[in-house]
Amino acid sequence: MELIVNEIFCSIQGEGLDQGRPCVMVRLTGCNLRCSYCDTKYSFDEGKSVSINSIIKKIFSYGVNLVEITGGEPLMQKNTPLLIKKLIDLGFETLIETNGTYDIGVLEGECVKIMDIKTPSSKMEKFNMYSNLEKLQNKDQLKFVVLDKNDFNFALDAIKTVKFKIRPENIIFSPVFNKTDLRELASWIIREKPDSRMQIQIHKVIWPESMRGV
Repeated sequence: MELIVNEIFCSIQGEGLDQGRPCVMVRLTGCNLRCSYCDTKYSFDEGKSVSINSIIKKIFSYGVNLVEITGGEPLMQKNTPLLIKKLIDLGFETLIETNGTYDIGVLEGECVKIMDIKTPSSKMEKFNMYSNLEKLQNKDQLKFVVLDKNDFNFALDAIKTVKFKIRPENIIFSPVFNKTDLRELASWIIREKPDSRMQIQIHKVIWPESMRGV
C-alpha cells in the first residue's frame, strides 16, 4: 500500500488546538481545490510514491507522538484512512487537516479532524460539503480562514445556522497570513462575541513562508 507524499518533517504545530506542540507533518500530494490564498501550491503535483510502512518508519524516527496528515487534500488518496488507522493502532495521536470536500466518515474515530469551511474570499465556497458537519465529533475542530469582513460575516452565519457536535471553543477563525488585519479581526470577534477562538499561524511567524520542511 502506497501514498504519494510531498514531504515529511518534524516541526512545531502551527495551527489549531495543538498549536506549539512538536509534531510530525506528513504532507500528501494533490488537491481538488485552488483557494485564492493557498500557501502550499507546491503540494499540488510534487511528490513520490512511498509505502505506508516506510512512512510510518520515518515518523518513528522523529520520536514524536503527535502526527498530522495534511496536504493539499489528504483524502484525495484512497489509502489515507489506512495510514491513519495504522498510526492510531500504533498509539500515535493523529490529526488530519482537510478542506471538507470529501467524506470524513471514512476516518478512524480517534483521528482528530481539522476541517475547513471555505469562505467567499477563497473562491471555493461552492464546494463546501456541509453534510460533513454532522460527522464531526466533540474533539474535532472547524476552521474558517478569514480575509475580510465578508468572510467573517459568512462564518458567523454558518455558526448561527448549523448545529455542531463539536465544542464551540473548537471553532477557529484563522486570518490569511500577512493579508488579514489582525487587529480588525480581533475587534470583530470582541464585538460579536462568537463562542469560538482566533489563531495565527505561528510557524509562519517563526520561519519565513518561503521555507519548507520546518
